[in-house]
Amino acid sequence: MSDPTVLKTFLWYQNDLEGALNFYKETFKDVVVREENRMGPDAPLFTADFTIFGHEFIGMCVEGGPVFNDAVSLSIQCDGQEETDRLWDAITAEGEEGKCGWCKDKWGVSWQITPIQMRDYLGNPDPEKAQANWMALRNMGKIQLSDFQV
Repeated sequence: MSDPTVLKTFLWYQNDLEGALNFYKETFKDVVVREENRMGPDAPLFTADFTIFGHEFIGMCVEGGPVFNDAVSLSIQCDGQEETDRLWDAITAEGEEGKCGWCKDKWGVSWQITPIQMRDYLGNPDPEKAQANWMALRNMGKIQLSDFQV
C-alpha cells in the first residue's frame, strides 16, 4: 500500500535552519520536528521536516537560493490581544514590522498575526463601523483590538 499524497509548505532558508527551528519551538510552543538531515556528523542542519500548529513544513538551508518575500506569508489566527502581542513581539524582536498584522522574522519569513476577534469588527453589521474598522486596520502595524469600533 502506498502513502497518501500530502501537501507541505517548503521553506528555503539562506542560513541557520537550526536557529529558525529553535526560535519557532520557543515562540509557537506547538512545533514538532519529525526529521532532521545533515550532510555529515558535524555539518549544519540541511533539511528538516516539521509542523507548527499541525501545519506541515519542509525546511532546507542552502545559501544562494531565492530569498523569502511577501508574495507568500504564514497566517496565524490567534485568540486575543495578549497572544497577538506575544507572537508579534517575538517575531519582530529581530525581524521587522509591517502593516495590517504582517511582520517578518529574522530569516525573512512573512507572518500575519491576526486575532480571531478581528473578524467581528471587520464584519460589523453596521456598514459605517465596518468601514471605520477597515480603515483603522490599514493604519496599524500590530493589530490593536482596542482601536476597533464595536
